[in-house]
Amino acid sequence: MNKKELHRHVLESSGNERNICQIYVIKDGKNLYDDNWHGFQSDDAIHVMSVTKGVMSLLIGIAVTQNKIKSVEQKVLEFFPDYQVKRGEKTIYGVTLRHLLTMTAPYKYKSEPWTKVCTSSDWTMAALDLLGGRGGITGEFKYATLGIQLLTGILEQATGMKCIDFANKYLFGPLEIPEIRLHGDSSKEDQFDYVMNKAPRKHEWYSDPQGAVTAGWGICLSARDMAKLGQIVLNNGTYEGTRILSEDWVREMTSNHLELGERFGYMQYGYLWYRPLKDDNVFAALGDNGNVIYVNREKNLTVGITGTFQPRIFDRVAFIESKVLPAVIIP
Repeated sequence: MNKKELHRHVLESSGNERNICQIYVIKDGKNLYDDNWHGFQSDDAIHVMSVTKGVMSLLIGIAVTQNKIKSVEQKVLEFFPDYQVKRGEKTIYGVTLRHLLTMTAPYKYKSEPWTKVCTSSDWTMAALDLLGGRGGITGEFKYATLGIQLLTGILEQATGMKCIDFANKYLFGPLEIPEIRLHGDSSKEDQFDYVMNKAPRKHEWYSDPQGAVTAGWGICLSARDMAKLGQIVLNNGTYEGTRILSEDWVREMTSNHLELGERFGYMQYGYLWYRPLKDDNVFAALGDNGNVIYVNREKNLTVGITGTFQPRIFDRVAFIESKVLPAVIIP
């Protein structure tokens, strides 16, 4: 398969590739491939869902690199000294930043209470109310999109800046990614449209009524933006020679901290980043609809792929390896 055949394959697909909007590949620091479908252009953004989590890990890493956050072993409550812990609650005192980053934090719910959090006036405080519980800290993996909203609050408390301002200044700006702006409205109808709408979006980030961006979902980026973000991981914290975050953070972020089960394809998990192929130097930030930042150290390349709403796409890394890379890399 060559580049033209790859374009046609996506265009004519009736399978998991039919929702792809953009593919962008950077190899050896240079643009290798840039293609678009469904009326999208290279500069258009789209809601990349849980890839947002991978972006948050980069931002936390920048704050650690700047010594704004001293350690991932810091207790979550250190960042919220005025928070009133509920009577009888003990578990919350032991929860650390590392627990949030590895999805091993304990919560009081069985299923995530989206309505309760997303109709509150302060989503970070609402997420803090969910933390802890009677089960204690077990180290069990518990995937949480609402719970890691705490990362936004932690970053803002540690840096004294709004998360979106910190991100634009220290991450997106140096990568020449367009300025990300707050989306604003947080009504139920608007939240639904934000997830389901298949039209190109502006470079924006969903936020709560306090102007705190969502940590687990909600950022809108292009495939090119995501490939650029992947370059930081590929190059151990630098982008085009400029240090963005420490090499130590990249190593920790992409190390294997947990072995995931069948639901997550037996992948390995770092700090909100996946190691999709055991023993391979491949890392990924993954989101619903097949949105992905893919980093391959062996081939010295990164790939960004965006897609519109289409549930249960779990094979995007396999698609990259079996279709995209053979089509764009000259043997």
